[in-house]
Formats: sequence, structure tokens, C-alpha cells
Amino acid sequence: MSFDHPAFAPYRQLVAELALSRGLPSLDALNAAAAARDIRNAAGRPLRFVESNGRLSARAYETAILQTGAVPMRSTTWHDVLNALVWLRFPQFKGALNAGHGTAIAAEDSAMRGPRRDALTVLDESGVWVASRSRALPQLLRERAWQALFWEARADAERDMAFIVVGHALLEKALTPYPAMTGKCLVLLSDTLDPDALDATAARELAQVARPRALPPLPVQGIPRWDPANASAGYYANAEIFRPLREAPVGASGNALAGAGR
Repeated sequence: MSFDHPAFAPYRQLVAELALSRGLPSLDALNAAAAARDIRNAAGRPLRFVESNGRLSARAYETAILQTGAVPMRSTTWHDVLNALVWLRFPQFKGALNAGHGTAIAAEDSAMRGPRRDALTVLDESGVWVASRSRALPQLLRERAWQALFWEARADAERDMAFIVVGHALLEKALTPYPAMTGKCLVLLSDTLDPDALDATAARELAQVARPRALPPLPVQGIPRWDPANASAGYYANAEIFRPLREAPVGASGNALAGAGR
């Protein structure tokens, strides 16, 4: 298994520690990593990974994590192992996602997932933090002005922006990347682009996310240097991938919600 894609850059130490290039890690290895880092959920309970004994509803899944600190998972799937990887790397953000689900569930009148939980699920599955020291560059992203952002302002984007994939379904796609794979962005205006510092920033910013349409799409292979082919301007002329704002359907995210109930 190859973890060479730039999406895995913030996870390199964990990838090596867990020997992921050699195959799926054991639950014991994941739990040892969590214990060594004293990772806790938003309620302060020590985080641990437990084998799922069946398909849980999304409500039951999130509630179990919040109440017990136990994350049900299928240890034989990369999808769930990569979810554990994000928990280990960015525990404040993942804890805030889980707590957000818990608060929203308590306020819901039915089992139907509302827009707030839809947005949290999109970020959990396909989220990308877009940290920027510039206020102008994220606006180009929101306008889906891909040529302007990634080609005309390429040097500025490389200097003043950081793109950190936190959606485990998107990380799974990065194992075998393809041009059209798309994330949904949580924009963070920040003086620092350090992923460690951004964990707390992203956790706080979740409070402002009320619905999926607040999360602009991002064809991640267009990020400078994330695909060797994007070293030419023509790369961004493919309107099937780099859709202008007028053509992009509201809330489009591919299959971002797939597997949301585990």
C-alpha cells in the first residue's frame, strides 16, 4: 500500500509508526498509539478502538463514541482504519465533530439527519482544511476560480495556504488517486499553517458550520504539486473537473456521505 500522495503528508509519522505500508494495523496497535498520546473524546473519556459487531445507525455510532470513548470500527477495512488515523492525528477536530453530532442529535425531533449533521458528516468523510494567511485566496476558492487560484496565483497559494485532508473517505481515495476526486472545505483564516496548531482552530470553527452548502468543493488534484500533471495551465481547463460556480450543483460532493453510518 502506498501513502505517497501529498494528502498523507501530515500523517507520515503515524503511517511509519503503525507500519501501514505493510498492511492493516491491529486494534492493539491503534489503541497503543491512542494511549501513548492520551487521546480523549470531547467528554474527556479515553479514546479506544473496538471491533464493530454490526452496522450501527449514524446516531448510535456517534452517541456511543461520545458516551463511552469507544470508536466502533471494522479493522479489516482501510476506510475505518483511516478514520482511526485522523482521530490519532487530529483528536480535537474529531472530538468536536463527534460532540457536534451529539448536540444536534439531542435537538432533533426524528431520526432524520438535519443540515447541521449533514455538514459534519461531509467534513468527517471528505473534509479538507484550507488554511490561509491571505483573505483574498480563499475567496477565489469560494468562487471556484480555479485558474486564478492555482495557476495565476500559484506562488501565493503555495506560500500562504495549506491544504490538510481530514476526511477519511477522501484519504481512502488518495490511496489510488484520480483527477476528479473532490473534497469539501473548511476555510481557516490563520497566521499559522502548522497542522498541530490548526487542530484547535478547526475544532472551534466547526461551530460556524450549519449546512453542507457552507463548505466549498475542492478538486484536490488541482492543488499545486499534488498531481505532477497540474504543472501546466491547461490542466485547469477541464470543466468536467474544475467546474465554474454557475455549473456546480449546490452541495455537490460526489459520494461524500457514503458510509456515514459505518
